[in-house]
Amino acid sequence: MSRFADRTGPIRLGMVGGGQDAMIGSIHRIAARLDGHYHLVAGALSSTEDKARASAEAIGLPRDRTYTDYVEMAKREARLKDGIEAVAVVVPNHMHLPVAREFLKRGIHVICDKPLTGTLADAKKLAKAAEQSDAQFILTHNYTGYPLVREAQARVARGDLGDIRVVQVEYAQDWLAEVPAPDNKQAAWRTDPERSGAGGATGDIGTHAFNLLRFVTGLVPTALAADLQAFVPGRALDDNAHVMLRFDGGARGMLWCSQVAAGKENALTLRVFGTKAGLEWRQEESNRLLVTPLGGATEIVTRASAATSDGSRRLTRTPPGHPEGFLEAFANIYGEAAQAIRAARTGASVPEGVTFPTIADGVEGVSFVDACVRSSKRDAAWVKP
Repeated sequence: MSRFADRTGPIRLGMVGGGQDAMIGSIHRIAARLDGHYHLVAGALSSTEDKARASAEAIGLPRDRTYTDYVEMAKREARLKDGIEAVAVVVPNHMHLPVAREFLKRGIHVICDKPLTGTLADAKKLAKAAEQSDAQFILTHNYTGYPLVREAQARVARGDLGDIRVVQVEYAQDWLAEVPAPDNKQAAWRTDPERSGAGGATGDIGTHAFNLLRFVTGLVPTALAADLQAFVPGRALDDNAHVMLRFDGGARGMLWCSQVAAGKENALTLRVFGTKAGLEWRQEESNRLLVTPLGGATEIVTRASAATSDGSRRLTRTPPGHPEGFLEAFANIYGEAAQAIRAARTGASVPEGVTFPTIADGVEGVSFVDACVRSSKRDAAWVKP
């Protein structure tokens, strides 16, 4: 009997990482269960046995599906008739490659937190593993799941803005503006080159900003010049970056990411300017998209309004005026992934219109970080990403 005999029920999900004190693990779990597409049935939530057991018990995982070794989990779950069909990988960056590869080679779909890996070499290895597997690979660049980000993409694609000339994207935070407390585990691994990889702010939030720019505009970068800083004394990785971008076709762009911007919480903003109009979207005001025709008045497009496209409304849950935000956007990526995974159950094609970040997007993001580091070491010289 096939492990995938039940083709109609919730997708059996596992998780590696995301134990107690891990912020992103709980967000993935909320996103996975929001629409009822998944049932979390197994996990290696920590490599420490006591913590793994306590974390699993806290969220109701059975003891016989609780692991401390992800390799053991991958092997055993692949053998079980009711084993997991997909796994959420929410470990630090340096572990994405070895963890994801174990599940991919056993045909288990992977939903991986971003960035794809800590280094470009690892990203290419993981891309090869994904190419050799029949399983789907989904990367959780969750900001592409916002309905009005999909609306912005649709308007650019149908030519509402004309030819794109200038793109600006910024992602500003202040949570690393000072030396963090010793017990701040989230800060500890994100500022450690061995676990985070070559980029600090560029890898953690710069990849989100870059992916958002690429998703909405479709512009292909041909060169970049990056000026990276580590403002906090003793910090080994960048906590601020200014990046100039050149695109195929002649458009120009600027990307700023910072984790030392005092007073900024999670300020992700995208502006796109074309020959006919410009648009602006802010993550902290995610239910509004501003569109301004050249010489005209600004249109405020709200989520779920009649002015939005079918692709945008498809990802909307509540009526106009009821805010939707970060968790719902994250759930939209899980929902799109669920459609692809259910198609794989029957050997069908992924339904038309289903969109999610892929392994290719992940490699692009790590290539962006790699290019930023190379450019900055050469005094912000222009390099190819």
